[in-house]
Amino acid sequence: MSDQAITITILAAAIVVFVLNLVPVGMVALGVAVALWATGVVTLEQALAGFGTPTVVLIAALFVVAEGLDAAGFTAWVSQQVVRFSGDNQRRMLVMVMLAVAALSALITPNGSVAALYPMVVVLAIRMKLAPSKKLMPLAFGAHAGALLVLTGSPVSLLAADYAAQAGSRRFAFFEVALVGVPLLIGTIGIVMLLGDRLLPTRKPALALRDLSMLPATLEQQYIAGEDELARLRVLPASPLVGDQLRRIDVHRHPDVHFISLQDAHGKPSQDDAVGEGSTVVVRGHNADIDQFCADYHLEREPAMPGDELSVGVISKHFGVAEVLVAPRSDMIGQRVYPGMVTESGELVVLAVQRLGVDIGVTPTTLKAGDSLLLQGSWDALDTHTQDPNVMLVDTPDAIRRQTVPLGPKAPAALGILAAMIVLLTTGWIPAVIVCLLAAGAMVLLNVTTIDQAHLSISWTTLILVAGMVPLSTAITQTGIAQDVAERLVDVIGTDNPHLLLIGLFVVTAVLGQVVSNTATALIVFPIAVSVAPQMGVSVLPILMCVNVAAAAALLTPVATPANMIVMTPAGYRFSDYWKLGIVVMALYFVIAVYLVPVIWAF
Repeated sequence: MSDQAITITILAAAIVVFVLNLVPVGMVALGVAVALWATGVVTLEQALAGFGTPTVVLIAALFVVAEGLDAAGFTAWVSQQVVRFSGDNQRRMLVMVMLAVAALSALITPNGSVAALYPMVVVLAIRMKLAPSKKLMPLAFGAHAGALLVLTGSPVSLLAADYAAQAGSRRFAFFEVALVGVPLLIGTIGIVMLLGDRLLPTRKPALALRDLSMLPATLEQQYIAGEDELARLRVLPASPLVGDQLRRIDVHRHPDVHFISLQDAHGKPSQDDAVGEGSTVVVRGHNADIDQFCADYHLEREPAMPGDELSVGVISKHFGVAEVLVAPRSDMIGQRVYPGMVTESGELVVLAVQRLGVDIGVTPTTLKAGDSLLLQGSWDALDTHTQDPNVMLVDTPDAIRRQTVPLGPKAPAALGILAAMIVLLTTGWIPAVIVCLLAAGAMVLLNVTTIDQAHLSISWTTLILVAGMVPLSTAITQTGIAQDVAERLVDVIGTDNPHLLLIGLFVVTAVLGQVVSNTATALIVFPIAVSVAPQMGVSVLPILMCVNVAAAAALLTPVATPANMIVMTPAGYRFSDYWKLGIVVMALYFVIAVYLVPVIWAF
């Protein structure tokens, strides 16, 4: 068999295995690379070259950048804005999600935006009692359209601008691609609104995220019995408590108000320091009793976070809570604890204790296996000191913070890194992969995210899939398959009707783009498009833009783009789930590429 025949056979076999969904997609991609090497179509270096391509490194870096934005509370803020403007209306929520991912795609590419926002979409779907599979594919498709809002939103758009300049024409302007990007986004949203429920499957993912957005309020209700509540009280200058130590304060005047701790603004407790002006006293009691206590001692309640309905006594941008269970055979069994007790680390305070689901109140108790404690402290202290073999953590502080605290203390650093990355990507002074690597490194060095979180944030399945399919793209080009297809297309169409050329180029690009990287596909088709334009006596601009739009129509398979692949696991999609909605959206891309593009960029 010739190399062309072998490549076509391997491609067909890969598509069949992908569709049958019997083997993990990453293993299929690795099998493709190994098969191409074993049959001699590509060399060993070419078979493994995908793991060192700038595209794979860039995608990995974008996962870390997205992790930093999530850890800093950016996605929690976006989630709150989506909920704020959509309320309980599912359709409005879907529109807001697609607009948000499109805007972010224009800034950090579709892959980065989908990686950053899919956890939020899963949580919103769970909150509305919907299958995530009904929302995640629209998220990916919205990102594809958003990539065409600015020139830097997609590598293919940048390539189109470069090829236009090389052909002696002008480069596309920064916002010029939005002339097709905006109609694509509006049309995609419209199609999803009309047909999404019918064409999107209902799948149950193997692993589902929990909705923790209301967990702090739930914990307070469960742990604080009866009508009691927690309150954080700020000490005013005229307060008689100024200068006193907390343990010496006369509490007999307010026997129904229980002191929990004296804390700083970051939730660190102390029972030895003197009360100072601006200090925070955490108390527990009935609302009316706390109000009277405030009046007698010149205190004021701390305000809640803007737009947040959670109790100010439980979480803020600087401190939070964690629920832990005393493990069997724990060293803590037999220890005496009580609300207000500071842990051995000096960083956390016990807010409440439960046994068998019942609040024990404010009296000291001896711990038994299975007792649960509600701890409070700074987010960093909670992350550090709840990793203890003596207790079992119910929900990690990191997970709670990400879903409840919008734009936390690390947000300025994260947003500053994002802004710098966008500026550098826009100017093109530094290669895009280097810019994204610098941004990912900055997220770790500035402690926006930890190195362990950065490692966990990377979707290795996605990277293996992309890297494993690169040799197939190489083989398609190297064996002359792409060149033969393009030349035969021109022979069939002729040079008399430019619209027929656009149709042919769209079909070739869109079909190849379902199994090969859309960037690789564009690199195959752009040279043909540039050589055909002068033969037909037409401008190269509409030809290149048509290919650009067709390359973005990678909608029919999960392997078409990393953005499609990212949502596959959290949604529980199968390989064959994409084409049903994807083919309808692709029809929109076809109409815009073949009929709108020549209106904007005349032949």
